[in-house]
Amino acid sequence: MSFWSAVWIVFLTGTVATALGAAPVLALRNLPPRLANHCIALAAGVMLAASVYALLPAALDEAQRQLSNAWATPLTLVALGAGAWCVAWANRHFPHEHQFKGHDGRESHRSMSFLLVTAIALHNFPEGLSVGVTIGADDPTLTPRIATAIAIQNIPEGLVVAMAMLSSGLARGRSFGLGVLTGLIETGGGIVGAAAVGLAGGLLPWALAFAAGAMLYVISAEVIPETHRRGMSGGATASLLTGFAVMVWFDALFTF
Repeated sequence: MSFWSAVWIVFLTGTVATALGAAPVLALRNLPPRLANHCIALAAGVMLAASVYALLPAALDEAQRQLSNAWATPLTLVALGAGAWCVAWANRHFPHEHQFKGHDGRESHRSMSFLLVTAIALHNFPEGLSVGVTIGADDPTLTPRIATAIAIQNIPEGLVVAMAMLSSGLARGRSFGLGVLTGLIETGGGIVGAAAVGLAGGLLPWALAFAAGAMLYVISAEVIPETHRRGMSGGATASLLTGFAVMVWFDALFTF
């Protein structure tokens, strides 16, 4: 796949899908907290399945092609840990605000909308990266599988983000615009990933594992705690499992 084809794909999966999800903010007055919780948990399930069933196996396969079997798995796991560590580092050093969990990172006097956008940007960049790095994979189904996963989860996520902006006091148009901005940040992550793999194909297995680790960290440290609040853990777990099952089913359709 060419670099520009990858750019087009990450634009569709990141910016367009997020904009599609955010569009109802132009008409809706509010989003019930329980429904927002289900949307976030559903997206987490899709991300989890994409990481475990697509990104990580592809990383191991590519690593075994480049190295002996004795080194392929350990180095892939190191790259997985590096992806998680980088997101953890960013979460500690960049101030941001979660809609329900509260403030993370260093203290800041920035506006609530800025801090909310920063929080989503920290999550979305690895998602875009996961699509971009697949362009060098030998498996022609990998890019559409990951792109489908990210697009599916971006639609409910875009709605929740835009509604969070609206509830923080912003106008509908600005809430929609900031929601689309978070999708553009994801597209930027995809372009960075595609450029890195395009310039150095040997990075592919480590880039795939890095993206998987980053996404797994976001799910465990950010999304699940955000959804397991105020007695909503049961519904959130059911939605996460639903998202996971949907993505496994889509993945099976692509691979068989």
